[in-house]
Amino acid sequence: MTNFSVAVVGGGLGGLALAHGLRRAGITVDVYERTRERTDWLQGYRIHINPAGAGAMHHCLPPAGWQSFLDTVSVGDGGFGFLTDQATELIGLADDEINDPAAAPPDRHYGVSRIRLREVLLDGLDDVVHLGRELTRYELTGDRVTAHFADGGTATADILVGADGANSRVRGQLLPHAHRVDTGVIAVAGRFALDGASAADLPAALTDRANLVVPRGRGSLFTAVWRGAGAADHAIWGFSDAADRFPADVTTLDGAALRQVVRDRMTGWSPAFHHLVGRSDPATVHALRVRSAAPVDPWPTGRVTLLGDAIHNMTPMAGVGANTALRDADLLRRELIAARAGERPLVDAIGRYEREMLRYGFAAVRQSLRNAEQAAHSTALGRAGFRTMLRLTAAVPPLRRGMARRLGS
Repeated sequence: MTNFSVAVVGGGLGGLALAHGLRRAGITVDVYERTRERTDWLQGYRIHINPAGAGAMHHCLPPAGWQSFLDTVSVGDGGFGFLTDQATELIGLADDEINDPAAAPPDRHYGVSRIRLREVLLDGLDDVVHLGRELTRYELTGDRVTAHFADGGTATADILVGADGANSRVRGQLLPHAHRVDTGVIAVAGRFALDGASAADLPAALTDRANLVVPRGRGSLFTAVWRGAGAADHAIWGFSDAADRFPADVTTLDGAALRQVVRDRMTGWSPAFHHLVGRSDPATVHALRVRSAAPVDPWPTGRVTLLGDAIHNMTPMAGVGANTALRDADLLRRELIAARAGERPLVDAIGRYEREMLRYGFAAVRQSLRNAEQAAHSTALGRAGFRTMLRLTAAVPPLRRGMARRLGS
């Protein structure tokens, strides 16, 4: 079958990137998104785009869209560092160590606002993205798939791609046995405005780069910076720890209460971290239970498949969730283009995508889960060993270069 149509359920990063890639190739595609307005999607913070994610977008987006992405990335990032809970540096990797100065734009790391990236991906798809279409179920009839929506409408295509996030209804019907597990970790995140005297009271490491704090005691703090067009300059932070170290009602607390909860768990830490958390806008502070997809075995390939968080939802502790979804979009795009060219049967192309996607997708799930468990459950001896390893890496150039190459990949 060399002439087919694709229905994508879910207008997140992966679904929109796939739509661009298919449309550029002349394949009919429509995206069905449950939210009703673009402004419903104005959520989230800075995300890290690694070379895999950047390369995928470069392949999927039209040239103008790729340039729009480059125009919206954070500027002046100072690299990545590891700090003690006293805000002393264990290792600091400059941007030119992480990004080869000679690397082409698709082969580089970027920081980008999730809000702005969604806007970039929406541009040019007004006639493709259908808002207010909440999937209730799908139905297979011969070689066609019909999506049924809550408003009573339907849409029929040759292929249906579930890109509808961690609570995917497509996955619920296709793989009812697939589930997510509670990792036993709580994360609290917030945003700090980088303006005025309040920002001047922070050390440079917290205002010009991303960091991971490795404390002597329990818990872990991640920080990053956004500087660029489309939003006021700000720092973001995320504190994570074992769920049993938080109040039972932590996910229902307001932002002001959550700030205090985090500060109570940073007793003895540098005043800089208390300043970062305590002066953050309470409206931006929220808590969530960190969940992760359980492993899924390959399933019989058909006309319905999955992409991104709909299949390999992961913790945020490896910083690769968005990149993995974008990689999915690029891989599925390539396989469907090959099928359209007659290089392989359509279902075989989908099967090739699924096998490869499951391999690297769940490798990322495992890595992110390990990171979450280490952040929340590591021992004092283990943390001391990790700090020693970081100091050694900082002092030995080959080890330092190796860490810079692996960072965020």
